[in-house]
Amino acid sequence: MNFMNTLRIGNGCGFWGDNLDAPILLARDGALDYLTLEYLAELTMSILALQKQKNPDAGYAGDFLDVLERLAPVWVERPGMRIVTNAGGMNPASCARQASAILSRQGLRKSIAVVAGDDLLPRLDELLAQGETFANLDTGRPLADIRDRVVSANAYLGAEPIAAALSKNADLVITGRVADASLVVGPAMHHFGWAWDDWRRLGFATVAGHLIECGAQATGGLWCNWHEVDDLANVGYPLVEMSAAGPFVLTKPDGSGGVVNRETVSEQLLYEVGDPARYLTPDVVADFTHVQLDDAGVNRVRISAAAGLPATPTYKVSLAYRDGYQASGMLAIAGPGADAKALLAGEMIFDRLERIGIVPQRRLIERLGTGDVTPGIPPRAEPPEVILRVGVGDARRHVVERFTKEFAPLVTSGPPGVTGYTTGRPPVREVFAYWPTLVSKSRTPWRVEMIAD
Repeated sequence: MNFMNTLRIGNGCGFWGDNLDAPILLARDGALDYLTLEYLAELTMSILALQKQKNPDAGYAGDFLDVLERLAPVWVERPGMRIVTNAGGMNPASCARQASAILSRQGLRKSIAVVAGDDLLPRLDELLAQGETFANLDTGRPLADIRDRVVSANAYLGAEPIAAALSKNADLVITGRVADASLVVGPAMHHFGWAWDDWRRLGFATVAGHLIECGAQATGGLWCNWHEVDDLANVGYPLVEMSAAGPFVLTKPDGSGGVVNRETVSEQLLYEVGDPARYLTPDVVADFTHVQLDDAGVNRVRISAAAGLPATPTYKVSLAYRDGYQASGMLAIAGPGADAKALLAGEMIFDRLERIGIVPQRRLIERLGTGDVTPGIPPRAEPPEVILRVGVGDARRHVVERFTKEFAPLVTSGPPGVTGYTTGRPPVREVFAYWPTLVSKSRTPWRVEMIAD
């Protein structure tokens, strides 16, 4: 493989809440052309939407700004590195303004681009009038069933607006909801000048993006042979060395912990994949069944023989709606007969609720330590202690609130050995349900906006 024209892209964040040190270490030690940071998930978008409703300047992944503050000195040492992130969430423009202020304070003059157009909530009724149905992909239900409870609706944009932003010489590209792999596909398309109908190379770039999108899952995290991982506490985050022909090598910074081998890469390749022959993205329908993995040295795996088919005419849409309330609480039950005592304590909660005429719509009793987490695998012995977890869900907030008041009484009126009650009543949380659907690309224009210094 000829790597004379090699592009190095590393991903330092796999989700909002990931290791805050990883982006700095990867940028410092990875000799990167591009650093990507992936923050968004379906639930994350709902949370950010509510934040924006309360504060029009909020609605983005705040962790990114903390990371950027610490990245600035590294960026001074590596001025050619560019950053692409979806930290903008529901408010990429506001995130970009805050990022610009941070860079200015650090004395860095960097060009910032915002990718917008994914937020469909303000246009939802307009799109319905134009013929979009937004039917639930799993159930076929019409959007009318939950229209008045919708809190967010975001199309998964692709790599094209990211590449367009980079062509405007953006040093930092901040997007809203884009497909995870597109954070890598965009830089590759821009750097190599590949055509947007070069489905084979788009397939390679999508495989690369998919392999590193979850951060350390490709470098030893969650590996089935975890006991063989060296220094997992200091796991290195993944990077790819891409060639102009498409094939690439997946590796990690020298001296970092973790491991890269065919098993760690294979596990991530199949992560969250329905049909490996048709992995649907906004850029390409990637065919993972052609992918070839070969060892290419210590902590290096070569990926070759990827394939792709033309992209679909639709974007996936992540839509969330209010679906009632939930709460769950835990208690530790210790001593002889812990399992039986935990079950009794859990049933007592619901018996007492029923006595006053309250029957939650959804209920759950789990005894952690007895096999409830791994059904079908019975415990080897009677556990000396059990964690009791009891939860409810209901459209009526008062039902859930009353449920949270039934834990403390078990301390003196339940079976012996109840403890772990000193943290107070469980909080009541609003539930956001997921509504997977589609929207026509032709009705979902994107745009790139440059942020002035």
